[in-house]
Amino acid sequence: MPHYTSYDETELAYHVLPARDGSAGPPLICLAGGPGRDAAYLGDLGGLNARHTLVIPDSRGTGDSPPAADASGYAFPGLAEDLEALRRHLGLDRFALLAHDAAAATAQAYAAAHPERLSLLILVCPGARLQGELPEDAWEIFESRSGEPWWQDAYAAVRLLPDTTDPAEVRRLLLRAAPMAYGRWDEPQRAHAESEGEQLGPVARAGFWQGVDEAGRRAVLARLREVPCPVLVITGDRDAVTGMRAGELVAESFPDGRVRPLRGAGHYPWVDEPDLFRPAVEDFLAHHPAHP
Repeated sequence: MPHYTSYDETELAYHVLPARDGSAGPPLICLAGGPGRDAAYLGDLGGLNARHTLVIPDSRGTGDSPPAADASGYAFPGLAEDLEALRRHLGLDRFALLAHDAAAATAQAYAAAHPERLSLLILVCPGARLQGELPEDAWEIFESRSGEPWWQDAYAAVRLLPDTTDPAEVRRLLLRAAPMAYGRWDEPQRAHAESEGEQLGPVARAGFWQGVDEAGRRAVLARLREVPCPVLVITGDRDAVTGMRAGELVAESFPDGRVRPLRGAGHYPWVDEPDLFRPAVEDFLAHHPAHP
């Protein structure tokens, strides 16, 4: 397991999935969300390593990386500085970055602080908390699926989760609510969902949004207007976790942002529709000269 030394001398782990076709091109760094979830849930991102080497770091307190010395190390601006340390370790002048779910906030903080280091940015199913909005279309997507057999149990679990503190019960409720995160509830989706409870780090999860006040949020947003690299935001039309409107708001925060909705995909589009997700990312990487 390779490691790198971050800004505070902490040794953090990362995984490398070499391109299966032997390509020696620059890697695509991929950030896991959750927040605070082991990067193992990304898998190979629907076979994205067929032609691209993937570098997938374990954030602090997840996977093979140690916990943070204090809570600030879990906040997304600090995780962005871990990413900068990884870039230096890999010897990359500029690089392409993919981030899923909450890690889109880490990616945006990185883009705001180090815009010259990104060649391309891909944000998969992001929320719009940094944009200061919580669109309601995710709930509308959820309600539109009320005829599916899992819906009543998932609805009950969703209502109970905010007031549940026992970790074991939280894991059980997450599994009951899991179908809302997928485009369909077949065996691949069930297997993927069953790992979530054990992969979540409660301390890392709780610290992710801490220490960022309103002024800091607005400052990040203002700097995003100066990020020069092309930005692709991928959304799923069955994503009842973050919905689609949040992705549109995130794309609008960049001068060169665009949205690619995927039909039939939920919050994990590489699980639901790998043959749509993978080409969407590959085409973006291939057709923009900013990618080295």
